[in-house]
Amino acid sequence: NLKKAILACCLVMLLTACGSNGSSNDSSSGTTTTTASATEKSKQVIGSVDAVKKVTTTTTTAETTVTEPEVPKLTDDEINALSSKEIGYGQGRNLDDKNKPVGGIAFQTEYGKYDAYAMLDTEKEIYLTFDQGYENGYTAIILDTLKEKNAKAVFFLTGDYAKRNPELVQRMIDEGHILGNHGAKHKSLPLLSITDAETEIMTNHQYVLDNFGYEMKYFRPPCGTYSEKSLAITQRCGYKSFLWSFAYADWDPNNQPNEEEAYKRITEAAHDGEIMLLHSVSKTNSDILGRVIDNLQEKGYTLTTPSI
Repeated sequence: NLKKAILACCLVMLLTACGSNGSSNDSSSGTTTTTASATEKSKQVIGSVDAVKKVTTTTTTAETTVTEPEVPKLTDDEINALSSKEIGYGQGRNLDDKNKPVGGIAFQTEYGKYDAYAMLDTEKEIYLTFDQGYENGYTAIILDTLKEKNAKAVFFLTGDYAKRNPELVQRMIDEGHILGNHGAKHKSLPLLSITDAETEIMTNHQYVLDNFGYEMKYFRPPCGTYSEKSLAITQRCGYKSFLWSFAYADWDPNNQPNEEEAYKRITEAAHDGEIMLLHSVSKTNSDILGRVIDNLQEKGYTLTTPSI
């Protein structure tokens, strides 16, 4: 059952995050069955990683194209020499004098060389992101609110979500939001070989490119797990890993946070360059989003999309 798998993933990650003074989790899901035909197709996908990145596609008006210097690609041997220890990300509860989580700062300091981000170095900007594991009837409401408030967001899609909800995905593109990659089958990359990890990333990449003419470049690690090796693989695929500097337990439809408590927690956590993780399956999030945006905008923040 898809929803049970999602909740199980969230529970495991919650325990991991709490053990490291973290406070967040991820709730998307997918199947993990591999077939011989899928394996053969995976080889084709991986062989086209470089070709895919050269394709010219239509970008959204919310995204600024930045020309960056070519980063030397690590070889398989160099990647295999990196640590493959699976780590459950949690931004932590300790804050610095700018209201930024010290755990997120530490993560970025250590792994920034792999284009991995927990927050961005900007002023008065907040990056609202939603993880799209499955549709629970609230994404259209969220899109309506974003349009009304003139705010933009990044929607991280699993392969299953992209296939099942083409109308919503196209609406995200049409209304100037950014699509992010959340894995073809929501597999924890640190548990995969280089070949299988690249397949997890690029199969979803290729599907979205083929069906929506959109080339994704931000990747959110499924289950919020990573290793130095998986971050390096993600970078070699042409992606930037997008973690978060704020998240809370919003992913269980049957155990939703109190609206006033959620509103207070979200708005009081605001900080420059914040990457805010919310889940679109949450009724609480859909109900309070307009008020949250109003509060943040009144404080001088712009809810926009990244241009890194």
